[in-house]
Amino acid sequence: MFLEDRWLLPEGIEEVLPAEASRLEMLRRDVLDLFESWGYAQVMTPMIEYIESLLVGTGHDLDLRTFKLVDQNTGRLMGLRADITPQVARIDARNGHADVPARFCYLGTVLHTQADHLEKTRSPLQVGAELYGHAGCASDLEVIRLMLEMLSVAGVGNIHLDLGHVGIYRGLAGQAGLSRLQEAELFDILQRKAAPDLRDFFAANPVDADLARMLSALIELHGDVSVIGEARRQLAGADQAVERALCELDTIASALAKRFPRLPVHFDLAELRGYHYHRGVVFAALQEGYGRELARGGRYDGIGAAFGRARPATGFSADLKVLARLAGGQSDAFAERTVFAPDADDAVLAAQIDSLRAEGWRVVCELAGQAGGARAMGCRYELLQQDGSWGLVPVAG
Repeated sequence: MFLEDRWLLPEGIEEVLPAEASRLEMLRRDVLDLFESWGYAQVMTPMIEYIESLLVGTGHDLDLRTFKLVDQNTGRLMGLRADITPQVARIDARNGHADVPARFCYLGTVLHTQADHLEKTRSPLQVGAELYGHAGCASDLEVIRLMLEMLSVAGVGNIHLDLGHVGIYRGLAGQAGLSRLQEAELFDILQRKAAPDLRDFFAANPVDADLARMLSALIELHGDVSVIGEARRQLAGADQAVERALCELDTIASALAKRFPRLPVHFDLAELRGYHYHRGVVFAALQEGYGRELARGGRYDGIGAAFGRARPATGFSADLKVLARLAGGQSDAFAERTVFAPDADDAVLAAQIDSLRAEGWRVVCELAGQAGGARAMGCRYELLQQDGSWGLVPVAG
């Protein structure tokens, strides 16, 4: 490597400079304080662990996104976490002492083998909240509300919510007797909303005519809350699992309309985010003009089974770096309260510096013989001695 290339970082891996780091840290504190106020206890998970634990219940997609290496001590395959949720599932499964709801939150860097197509990063700062031990709509509603409140605290506006339910497709596919391969192929077609491919699929894979019609209808079942009523009409011949899923969507939609009457909510019964991972309601928060979800989540019951304790679970996650950037216009609060203190052996000055720091000011002390003064150091104020006392004076522009 040439000497001039040594500063380069791997593609999709970035460093965070002071101004952005300050914004991220303040946002981190605000978000974690919010989670704490809702009763979500913070956990810290390891960056690396055995691959079997990292990929529990997550499907093939997470496997492809996970960096892998061999543990020199044991010879076992290890992975760098690409998602924190499976780690939290282990914590719930192995550390719970009663069959009661448990709430966890987390924040940490994850690593991906491939960059996100929009953000171009392979090292998101994942933040999220998970609720274990409750199977009803109340817990789904709680995590959706918490997600929306997090976006509000972050200063991200113009939000709309997407809602779906993977139980509808699962129920219809099961009722149709589709094999795993057929189900995966049809899943891909529905995600692309490719009507011609859908017709070809049913031509090549004979399915009961009514079930083929209901599965085909999913492509068109998207829009406002009226979609739920239309789905009940078009899927009237489906089994109880489908009707139960529609009832859950209806319950959540009604509760959200009361709590957030101005929140735009879009329903899409063919949108199956995390299909191989989720087991019920799925949701995502989006912002107009931004090409992907700001936060996403859903129900993923049973993820802890591999750890010996299968519990209902729901939660969401987001990339704090994205939230900090989209919040926009948020200046470094410390920059407005930064003081330059001169190099002087003065007990009164030292006491004044201690006092300012205790009050939340950032005080930068001059080093003997250093180059540059208050302005060069980016300070808005400086401490100057006047009539035997030290006072704050704005730095001359």
